[in-house]
Amino acid sequence: VQLQASGGGLVQAGGSLRLSCAASGSIVSINNMGWYRQAPGKQRELVARIFKAGSTDYADSVKGRFTISRDNAKNTVYLQMNSLNVEDTAVYYCNAYRFPAINYWGKGTQVTVSS
Repeated sequence: VQLQASGGGLVQAGGSLRLSCAASGSIVSINNMGWYRQAPGKQRELVARIFKAGSTDYADSVKGRFTISRDNAKNTVYLQMNSLNVEDTAVYYCNAYRFPAINYWGKGTQVTVSS
């Protein structure tokens, strides 16, 4: 599975960005896809994920501000990020998970929120 992420950038606090992650390869057996992020000096953390059946899961810190969605025809997952704040500054990584314990990662995309 290959993951191609795009959409990061610099935005002012309160602004919005949308990240995209296009998947290719053997994606039929993927159980869920999502986004993680890693800020300087911090561990990588889950931001949001969407499961094969369509359910979603969000970190508490982004609930109500971020929305994950997908376009099955394009094999693409999106992360709409609204009301961004400086704490959202991080490198964002697209992830695809295959049961029981296989993770695929895209190259990170930088999101920088200025105050």
